[in-house]
Amino acid sequence: MKKILLTVVLLLAVVGISNSQNEKSKKPKQLPSLALGLGVLSFDGDIGNGVNLTSLSRIRGGYSLTLDQRIGKAFGVSINGIYGKLADSEMGAKRNLNFESKVIQADLNFVIHLDNDFILKRTSIFAPYLYAGFGYMKFDSYGDLTDKNGIKYNYWTDGTIRDLKDSTNGAKIIQRDYTYETKLNDSAKYANSTFAIPVGLGVNLKIVDNLFINLGATYYMTMSDWIDNLKIGKNDSYIFVNFAIQYNFGKPYDDSNPVYSTVDFSSIDNLDTDEDGVKDGEDVCPGTPKTAKVTPNGCPEDSDQDGVSDYLDKEPLTKMGAFVDESGVTITEKMIADRQTQFNAQATERSNLFNENPSLKYLKEVEAKSKSARKSNPKGSSSIPFAIKFADLNNDGYISTDEIAKAIDSFFEGDSEFTVEKLNDLIDFFFEQ
Repeated sequence: MKKILLTVVLLLAVVGISNSQNEKSKKPKQLPSLALGLGVLSFDGDIGNGVNLTSLSRIRGGYSLTLDQRIGKAFGVSINGIYGKLADSEMGAKRNLNFESKVIQADLNFVIHLDNDFILKRTSIFAPYLYAGFGYMKFDSYGDLTDKNGIKYNYWTDGTIRDLKDSTNGAKIIQRDYTYETKLNDSAKYANSTFAIPVGLGVNLKIVDNLFINLGATYYMTMSDWIDNLKIGKNDSYIFVNFAIQYNFGKPYDDSNPVYSTVDFSSIDNLDTDEDGVKDGEDVCPGTPKTAKVTPNGCPEDSDQDGVSDYLDKEPLTKMGAFVDESGVTITEKMIADRQTQFNAQATERSNLFNENPSLKYLKEVEAKSKSARKSNPKGSSSIPFAIKFADLNNDGYISTDEIAKAIDSFFEGDSEFTVEKLNDLIDFFFEQ
């Protein structure tokens, strides 16, 4: 039994190293499962061909330990260990025999899993499998030949067991104590070990993720006819039926998104697209320039808290509460007055020009100059404000003379979204674009 446990531990170590290497190489991995169970062994040999004392005379208990490694969807290998007893008895006119033997069995099996997405779904709670392999077995047979007082059993033709030979006067009836005290290989020299061929089937029933109930039955064909200490015909064999609790290491199998089986989600979790040092999943301000200093949530720092990020702020030490422009520069009363004066002058000039030359020819000339300016400096072109964007009928990002005329017509016809304010904004933009 110690050798079996040592083998299991070594295999676990090998599988652990293998899966560690798989993790480093980012390959999909399947971890092994471990099952611990108990069951019954039923012997089939030369003893038992007479009149059996009871149908349970050949039934004994045993324990199992199985380590299974799945390979792909359909196949696997397993190491199995059994510790238990084999026994049988018979009582009849020709012979009266019995034996019991402790056995230790270890075998390596090739497994075919039927929950392979061809016969049954891999995620099925009902997962049958078949297996066959090669094993090695040790046994040590004893017989119950005397009672607790050391008196040898004498089987009489009347079916009783007595302390003296059959038909001897004064013989007393005694009972078997079912204590197997006599070693049975004293009269014949043979090996107390043999090879065996296991063939079996089983089924896993899923309880919860990673935990299964395992039911299995294995037929062991041994290469020895001496397990019952009687060599007459074919080699001895036995059946082991067991119940086990199986634990599958690793994450439960999930086929809901098989397309993602090769995706490295750990690297996706660590993505930092804008390279600001904050993972995308935690970055509140994605797209920050590499040169910008950011806060722990990925947003650009604003040291003077004027609403303009430091990397855009041309006045980094603005006084608290001051009004600033898009560059972070404090807006003074003089600047406001200058801008208002400039705006009024442009509006007056545009109004005068439009009133003096309201002809379509003049508008076409304005449009031509505007297009020429856009070609020479496309980055300096203004985009159409959202409120009047619907006036851009051909969606070319430019308000043309024809689109101005159609906007005015639809306004007077009352079937457009234009108001007087929006129409003024449209005309202003026409001259600015």
